[in-house]
Amino acid sequence: MKCKFQLINFFLPIIFLISVSLLQAKTSTVQNAYNVMNFGAKADSKTMDTQAIQKTIDACAESGGGTVFFPSGTYLAGSIHLKSHITLYLDNGAILLASTDDNDFDPYEKLDFKNDSDKETSYFHFSFIWGEDIEHVAITGQGTINSNRKDREGPKTIGLKRCKYVDIKGITIRNSGNYAISMLGTDFVNIDGISIFATYCDGIDPDCCHNVRIANSFIETWDDAICPKASFSLGYIRSTENITVTNCIIATSCNAFKFGTESRGDFKHITVSNCVMTTYKSKVDYREPTRPISGITLISADGANIEDVNINNIVMDKVRYPFFIRLANRGRDQQTPVPGTLKDVTISNITISDAYIGGMIIALPGHPIENIHFDNINLGLEGGEGDEGKYRVYSSLEQAEKDIEKAMKKYPSANKFNQVPAYGLYIRHVKNLKLDDLHLSTTETDKRHALYMYAINDVIIDAFNAENINNTSSQLFFYNVSDAWIRCSKPQTGKEAFIEISGKKSGGIYLTDNFFDNVNKIYNIKQDANKKSITLINNYKTK
Repeated sequence: MKCKFQLINFFLPIIFLISVSLLQAKTSTVQNAYNVMNFGAKADSKTMDTQAIQKTIDACAESGGGTVFFPSGTYLAGSIHLKSHITLYLDNGAILLASTDDNDFDPYEKLDFKNDSDKETSYFHFSFIWGEDIEHVAITGQGTINSNRKDREGPKTIGLKRCKYVDIKGITIRNSGNYAISMLGTDFVNIDGISIFATYCDGIDPDCCHNVRIANSFIETWDDAICPKASFSLGYIRSTENITVTNCIIATSCNAFKFGTESRGDFKHITVSNCVMTTYKSKVDYREPTRPISGITLISADGANIEDVNINNIVMDKVRYPFFIRLANRGRDQQTPVPGTLKDVTISNITISDAYIGGMIIALPGHPIENIHFDNINLGLEGGEGDEGKYRVYSSLEQAEKDIEKAMKKYPSANKFNQVPAYGLYIRHVKNLKLDDLHLSTTETDKRHALYMYAINDVIIDAFNAENINNTSSQLFFYNVSDAWIRCSKPQTGKEAFIEISGKKSGGIYLTDNFFDNVNKIYNIKQDANKKSITLINNYKTK
């Protein structure tokens, strides 16, 4: 017993010293920070704390930089100006609450150049927290930034223009009436472990930015959730490149991941991986949450060259159009509209449930999208006749083609294409397309084609399968498709042929090593097509 007491007496001072050391370390961190309460902040949700917060930031910056500390409390404020080498640390329970009076925020800056982009994209001074031409800045902690808006209005929550070395970690952003995190010409950005709720505009927009990482976050927005841009808002053309998005849950009523809203500059070296994309859940005033327009949208509409994009390991639920890939010629900030390019895109390991249609890949005559590879795609579709309210109207092939021609002249968005003659994928003007292990299933029988290809050159379809087959259309419809291989598939069909071929330019179509189960007819060649456009090699047919 004496020995035990001796041991206790021996260890107690050590435990005490360790505890004191840890306490001192924690206290030291707070003491060395610039506490906004020491500069006059009240944190009572009623007193305007803008001046006190700015005094704290200025004092910290004048001393060479450091941490501006926000203890628990609610800080009502207008525009806050970030400076270089400053970290804003929001402690657990700290809330930065935006004033509801727009006059408490800085006015829009003046631009000395013409810009076709809207105000939300172009301007940064009208923001809650903003910085321009600064570096080594951070906004971290477990606290909340509440933009305090109930509709699409008011300042951006965080606006960063021509900044470098930015960390945004751990915080929660709520009720943004404008972009939640907007970055223009800002490089070396790390956004990690944040949550964005009930935002009425875009979530995270890297515009003309390089080297941006977005990870481990929850993003809920009424408008586009993650929306890289390459606008002309700097007054010159700059690319958006080296962007990664990983391990995020994305809820939206528009597009989960989209680039091309502004596409004057190029997009290069971009990856999206390990994400869940689903429906916006929060009620927005009078608006009821609706299904996302798309999961993945890639658009070049203003001359952008898009290349080296990899989308991998994605789950989508109740997305209207999981994929929308579009090369258009809108021509924003171009004197004479000239289309760009879109190439080298890989989309793999995707699981989709309850979609209206699988998606669209659409380019322009003479300007094809190039080198597109889909691999291991499981498309779960609602199917059925559809209705206008659900964006899956389909009356006839002829009417659908007319509707698509009209839609190609509109704003490049998936929901402009109402009449689509395919419930799986509609693909138009593509060169070098590969579809590996594509599986389609529908809850209800759908009278449209599973795949519709228009003016495609060099296509390989491997291990294709479609379930719940209809009896009114061929599974595949090829119009002016050349150099195509369909291999190692086990398609099923009813009264109609598996593949229907049309167009004078169709040819060099090979079906090899396929197993046709309960198929009355493998192919049907229309009168306007070359009768020798298809060749069968080593196929098996049970009926």
